[in-house]
Order: sequence, then structure tokens, then C-alpha cells
Amino acid sequence: MSNIVLNITESLNGQPWRWREGHVDARDPHFAPDDLITQLLMARGVPHDDLARHRDPTIRGFMPDPSIFRDMDTAARRLADAVIAQEQITIYGDYDVDGATSAALLVRLLAMLGLRAGYYIPDRLMEGYGPSGEALVRIGAGGSKLIITVDCGAMAYDALSQAKAAGLEVIVVDHHKCAAHLPDAFALVNPNRLDENDEAASHGHLAAVGVAFLLGAALLRELRGRGFFAEQAEPKIMPLLDLVALGTVADVAKLQGLNRAFVAQGLKIMAQGQNTGMNALIEASRLTRAPTCSDLGFALGPRINAGGRVGKSDLGVRLLTTDDREEARAIAGELNRLNEERRAIESTVQEEAERMLPAQHNRPISLLAGKGWHPGVIGIVAGRVKEKTGRPSIVIALDADGIGKGSGRSIAGVDLGAAIISAREAGLLIAGGGHAMAAGLTVAEDKIEALSAWLDERLAAAVDRASGEKALLIDALLSPGGLTPEFVTAMEAAGPYGMGWPGPRIVTGPLRVVKCDIVGKDHVRAIVAGDDGRSFKAMAFRQGETALGQMLLHGGAGRKYWLAGRPKIDDWGAAAKAELHIEDAALAD
Repeated sequence: MSNIVLNITESLNGQPWRWREGHVDARDPHFAPDDLITQLLMARGVPHDDLARHRDPTIRGFMPDPSIFRDMDTAARRLADAVIAQEQITIYGDYDVDGATSAALLVRLLAMLGLRAGYYIPDRLMEGYGPSGEALVRIGAGGSKLIITVDCGAMAYDALSQAKAAGLEVIVVDHHKCAAHLPDAFALVNPNRLDENDEAASHGHLAAVGVAFLLGAALLRELRGRGFFAEQAEPKIMPLLDLVALGTVADVAKLQGLNRAFVAQGLKIMAQGQNTGMNALIEASRLTRAPTCSDLGFALGPRINAGGRVGKSDLGVRLLTTDDREEARAIAGELNRLNEERRAIESTVQEEAERMLPAQHNRPISLLAGKGWHPGVIGIVAGRVKEKTGRPSIVIALDADGIGKGSGRSIAGVDLGAAIISAREAGLLIAGGGHAMAAGLTVAEDKIEALSAWLDERLAAAVDRASGEKALLIDALLSPGGLTPEFVTAMEAAGPYGMGWPGPRIVTGPLRVVKCDIVGKDHVRAIVAGDDGRSFKAMAFRQGETALGQMLLHGGAGRKYWLAGRPKIDDWGAAAKAELHIEDAALAD
């Protein structure tokens, strides 16, 4: 029990608070920010002798030789042939942020090499996920005999067979889980191939845009070896890292190793404002400073996604590849409008889905289906349901023909993508795939109950283990007066934070609630003060109706609490201030 924080074994949210390995007590008079950074890095798995590389994650420090991946050299050689011969190429991308950024990266890189590539983004509602044979054949009939699929294609057996029969060559650049039998592609570059070597497989956490970046590096090396740059300047690939950063964070890829370097360096490129479309997107998002990692996931990414969810699927690629400022502003404005429309649709579907939860409270997997639900928001709603229940969740939108499009989100320790692939192989699904934390599927309405029972049986043990290990992990303990912008800045130096590289969580107190109210939709805002006379603002997002929110709003008068959450900087005012985003609380008296 020595790792229990402040002897709190059951918080307001019914969980123990445990020290994350390598925690610090910032109340110690000998505390130094550099010690904090060291401990934060080590607590996230960095060996002591590798601290220097992780303190400043660079591409050079983490970049593998692209040739370690199967089919990478084959793909690079074929692309180099196309560049030299000025062949017509089409990039076929998925309709989400990862697909848009992957496609934009290759389009921009090929343009730097003098080849104007086309792109094709399928309509989510009309065509669904992944390449269709009909679309590939149609693209080929238009003159593109070489097609590159990005963020899709790893399970596109029928589509790639049709393309090959039509005389097309398809290079697949993907990161989704593969089956043992691969589709018939000219080359299939994916670190999650089951036949990859250990070094390549260790990069299975890359988003598709990261794999596309590695293909771009391999292409430049191949062209360099052929003397292509003897009489012309070699383009630099590093300025495209802003696209890699956006796609990586928005796809909720683990920010470990190379991904962390991609995001750290990509944010620096983004701050330089070299991409006209990205600048317009930042402006439309009402950001008045250089974007942070969280901005990629919560401000920029959702707007790119809105095109594929409720609008025109190619808007994201159009925005990220244009150099026309007026066109960029117009597209960014349209994406901003579509994002507002998406929020309204999402709210309706979420309310209806959550009304179904009581009937599923004893099931390890929340599987919710509704007719008329918009398939463009089901992934977001699945994520919200997962947050609310603490269990893997799948949300399915049923159409008038009884065919359901589903999207799932999982919890740490439960591989949902593998389960969906197995369900497909068991004949329960029309289509399906994904990765550990997210998956997509197509299912007939009369198979939904059988699918639910099958997933319950397959994943119950993993869900039980993951739930039994539930605890709030704490990185640091500090007094209320210690929550300063300087402290938060020191913590941020061990970032960027995200999936697989969790942001620091602190405990501070004892604190009393001075003032509290509801802002926005179900967000709780409070002013809290400590015994040291220091006060600060705290936010509890989407907590208005929870026990935590009700305590802050009504039950805190005259009592003191320890608060746990994420320290942040509020930079909207004239001077930056530190605030706490509350995740849990416990009585301090």
C-alpha cells in the first residue's frame, strides 16, 4: 500500500489514487524542475541512459531505415519510376484526418518532384470505408495506372483483385491490423503486417501519415541514388512534418518513439506557418498562438474530420494542398461550419445512445444501435460512451435496408481491432477491421445481438482485468500555491503528451470551493482556495451531472478536498495563469 497517495483508497469516483512510478513531491524545498522532467520521462518508460534523446525528440534520433519494412523498397522503386517517367498517379485516401494528411503529404511531395498527382477520397455515406473495386477501376480508366492507397487497403481483398484484373498497380500504405493472408497489391507497406520483422513491428503504433512520411524518405533516397538530383535541388521533406503531426495526434496514435518526434518537430514546423491551408485552419479555429498538441486533437483535427463526416470528403485534402490563400480561407470556413453542424448531430445521437445504456449495465461491451443515426458521428459518440462507462463501446447506425455501419472505441488492455477482425472471420460481419483502440465494422441488423454476445464472451476477461486495475495515477503532489505557470511549463517540457504518453496528473490541496457554476454544456467551473491563501480556477469538463460535478456545485461548502487533475495554462487573459482540469476529488478532512 506504500504507493497509495495520501492514503486515498476510494475517491469520489470510487477509485484509489496511486503514485505513478517516478513521482515527485513538489512541496519539498529541494524540488527542482529538472528533477521533475527526469522523473516524468522515466515514469513513461524511458531508461536512464536514454534520457537525453527523449528530452528533445528529433527525427534523426528516432528515424529508422525505411528499408526495414516489407515492400518499402519495392514501393519506393515503383514511385521513382513514375516520377522519372512523369506517369499519372492518384492517391486514394481515407476520409478522416489521417487519410487526409497522408494524401496531402504525398501530393505535396510529388509536386516538389515535378509530378502533379491526383487524389480521390471516397464519400463516407455512399462508398464507405476503404477502396472499392469500382472506384479503383474508374480511376484507372481515367489514366492512372498507378494508385497509392493511404490509411486504407490492408483488408481490401476484392477491391485490389478487381484493380489487378483491370491492369492497375496499387501500392497500399496503411497501419491497420492485417490478417495472415494479404490482399493482392503491387506493394503493401504496413508495420502491422503479421510477417514483419521485430524491428519493423515495433513501429506498429505509427499512424498512416507516419508510414507515408517514411515512404517519402525512401523515395527521395531512391531518386538520389539514381542521380535524379544531379541537375536539380532535392526537396526537403521535413517541412511536411506539420501534416504528420496533425494526422498522428488526430488518429490518437501512441506518442512514443518516432511518433513523439514527429509531433514535437511537426509543431515547430506548424508554428512557422509554411502551409497555407494549415494557417487558414488555425485561423478558423480561432487560435491566436502557435498550436499545441492538444489543439491538434481538439481544434484542428475535428474540423478536417467534419468534411468526411457530414460534408464533402475531399475538403481536408483540398485545404492542406492549396497554396491559394483565398481558397484556403473559403475551405477552412466551410469546414468550420460543417464542424458546428457535426456537433449538433453528434449531440442528438449521443443523447439517444445514452438512453440505451441502462439496459446494458451488466455487459462488458456497450453495443448500441439506432436507426437513422448519422454514421459520420458514431465514432465520436462511441468515444463519449466509453468515457462515461469505462468500457469498450461500439455505436452502430442502421440504414433503411437494415445494414449497420459501426464504430468502436476501446480501453487500454482490450484489443478491439483484433476482436473485430475475428468476428468478421467468424461470419458475424460484412466487413470490419481496425487497431487496438478503435475499429470499424459493417453488420446486418439481424446479426447485431449475436455480435454483441460474441464480443462479450471474447473480451469479458480482458475488460475485467483492465477494470480491476483501475486507479488514478499521480505524478506529483504540490501545495495550491505551487500551481504556477512556471510549474506547468516545466511539466510540458517532458511532452508532447497524448495517447501512450499520458499528460502529467497532479494532486493539490487541501482546497475549499469558493465559487462554482455551470458553463457551456455541462462543464463545471470553480474557484478554489487553499490554506496558504492561494486560489486558482478549476474546470471539470462534462461533469455537471456526475458526483464530482455535484460536489463542486452543491456539496463543497465548508469542506476541504484534495483535487486531482491535469495542470494547464490559461492564456486567454492579459497574463498567463495556471488552472486545474479536475478529474477526481477526495475529502481532506
